[in-house]
Amino acid sequence: MTDNLQDLISTKLAAAIANPLFPAVDSLLRAGRHISIDQLDNHAFLMDFQGELESFYCRYHVELIRAPEGFFYLRPKATTLIARSVLTELEMLVGKVLCYLYLSPERLAQQGIFSTQEVYDELLNLADEGKLLKAVNQRSSGSDLDKQKLAEKVRAALARLRRLGMIHTVGEQHSGKFTISEAVFRFGAEVRSGDDPREAQLRLIRDGEAATPESLALEKQAKGESDVENTEEIEDELDEEQA
Repeated sequence: MTDNLQDLISTKLAAAIANPLFPAVDSLLRAGRHISIDQLDNHAFLMDFQGELESFYCRYHVELIRAPEGFFYLRPKATTLIARSVLTELEMLVGKVLCYLYLSPERLAQQGIFSTQEVYDELLNLADEGKLLKAVNQRSSGSDLDKQKLAEKVRAALARLRRLGMIHTVGEQHSGKFTISEAVFRFGAEVRSGDDPREAQLRLIRDGEAATPESLALEKQAKGESDVENTEEIEDELDEEQA
């Protein structure tokens, strides 16, 4: 039995799964959490067993990614066996604003601490307020009530991003203060190669692009069509060999 098990699983992968940190880290990753360098033990565990865990998660049709900034996360493929959640357009936009703030001089001036109000104000400053209000209520007239609802949606978006490890609360739970993790670069991959990071991120915010259920469905459909084409090519090659 032991010999058969070793044929299926490497000694180092077995050690990773047996590690007391594995259950918590695995649960966090599956829940969409980003594990940054500041999570010392969890991050060190992933660094130690990165290669083995990449193979492990591949069986679930997801990729264990270590971003250039050092944080880890799971990136699902179209055929993933692990449940995936989709951020709303507003959540994506708030994430891009967080990335913009992460790159700003204010982060150093404020010791890296921001507030919910600052994110809301920056969002209104950088994006089209009318479009934001329409995203909350299609019949928005720009009333104070509509703006109040938008502010509530922004707070909810920040709470969602906090659960994903994008920001970390400072002080008591409802202080509205937080620090921004480097994991926000998930919302600004294009920034890494830009001549001016803040300008590049500003363009992303103005574009307001987001992953939607429809785009994911198209991605899955494209993947299926690609698989069919690959199968047909293989069959053609086999026919030629047999001829």
